[in-house]
Amino acid sequence: MQIIWLGHGSFRIEIGKEVLLVDPWITANPMMKGHDAEAATAGATRILVTHGHFDHATEIAPISKSTGAPVYAIPELVGILTAQGAAEGAGFNMGGTVHFDGVSVTMVPASHSSSYVMDDKPVYTGTEAGFMISGEGHMIYVSGDTGIMADMDWMGDYFKPDIGILSAGGHYTMDMAQAAYAARRYFDFKTVIPCHYKTFPLLEQSAEGLKAGLPGVDVIEPDVMKPIQL
Repeated sequence: MQIIWLGHGSFRIEIGKEVLLVDPWITANPMMKGHDAEAATAGATRILVTHGHFDHATEIAPISKSTGAPVYAIPELVGILTAQGAAEGAGFNMGGTVHFDGVSVTMVPASHSSSYVMDDKPVYTGTEAGFMISGEGHMIYVSGDTGIMADMDWMGDYFKPDIGILSAGGHYTMDMAQAAYAARRYFDFKTVIPCHYKTFPLLEQSAEGLKAGLPGVDVIEPDVMKPIQL
């Protein structure tokens, strides 16, 4: 399995026979400057979208068109993106699971907000979400944009993820210290990968606080487009 950070909250996860793009934000993403945008999305089989904000959803339709990869998200957001030309995979909801070739994805709660700008006005895009991705003997928790929430208690107990991809830049999501607290209290991760940081000056620029708060956990501070082999 390979997990490849595309900067900010965007990932390419090569797992089983699937190439999953999670919230791919490529051409407008300042962290992708100087990197190969085509390589980031090449061979994508599915696109997972956590919520409708510009830095997560605005490039979904063109990426879906260019790759042929269908979109999976909460139904309201799938409706907006397919109306823009994205290929429809499935709209599903909290607790729902979609099954691919040796991989399954369950939608789980997040605590954030979710809207998409159309005609210069914000449009409701359904509830924000995270994902539990199962495959190759691993369970990956993709937190999406979220703060700490009590739901993490049952999510950690029920799904028992060993890998956490946690939004931890602060201001819009958990910061590094909060993400470390959530990981310690609610989960038993073997590996944690932070995201949604460094992109803008008001976000945290280092994962040192996360590392310090999770002794004994392999906290991997990712590099853009550099594969993490797990």
